[in-house]
Amino acid sequence: MLWNSRISVIGVAAVVGVTMAGLAAAEELTTIPVTIKDHRFNPAEIDVPAGKAVVLKIRNEDPTAEEFDSSALKVEKVIAGGTYGTVRLRPLGPGSYPFMGEYHSDTAKGVVVSK
Repeated sequence: MLWNSRISVIGVAAVVGVTMAGLAAAEELTTIPVTIKDHRFNPAEIDVPAGKAVVLKIRNEDPTAEEFDSSALKVEKVIAGGTYGTVRLRPLGPGSYPFMGEYHSDTAKGVVVSK
């Protein structure tokens, strides 16, 4: 019986350790604020560190919806007017990754630059 108790305690400690490591990794993500206003992204050029995941917190200050769309980043996210959305970018290799606002592609353009 004592042996089973020790195994249970070790198992619980392992689960707690893995959970805490996961939470610490999640807290380390860089969050970059981005604004949509007048159907334009600001900043239009978003610099991110190569090889690290980041989160874009996109605030749509326009009254109408906009879609953050990028085939290069493999992301599509509709953000209703007056709200915000988050886009998680996987770790990227060095390079430029264009994006646009699907609903106003003539003005809502930008690029993520990973270096």
